[in-house]
Amino acid sequence: MNAPGWWNDGWVRHPRDDEPVLITDAPESPDDEFDRRRKRYALMMATRALCVIAAAVTYQVSWILALGLVVGGTVLPWCAVILANDRPPKKARRAMRRHFGGPDTRALPPGADRRTIEG
Repeated sequence: MNAPGWWNDGWVRHPRDDEPVLITDAPESPDDEFDRRRKRYALMMATRALCVIAAAVTYQVSWILALGLVVGGTVLPWCAVILANDRPPKKARRAMRRHFGGPDTRALPPGADRRTIEG
């Protein structure tokens, strides 16, 4: 194995790049997805806490601003829960269908009188 070019025999694998291969159709890993949703929830709940604190501070200055902040602090938890529990949709699997003939092909040939019997 000391011959020149021994690394080209396929015996030794050399890394080509330090960058991983990008697979665009691969779904996000469940752990990464959960971490992303958890961070989004924490950010929205922190924003809600800031809205409530800001409403208490600005009450003496402007009650309209304080009311807007209270409404924001009331709506944000609902939005945070909805977005935290929202997973990306699963990809639809194609149903395996067998086509025997053209689109007008029926499973059974029609009867002689072509009647339809409804049950």
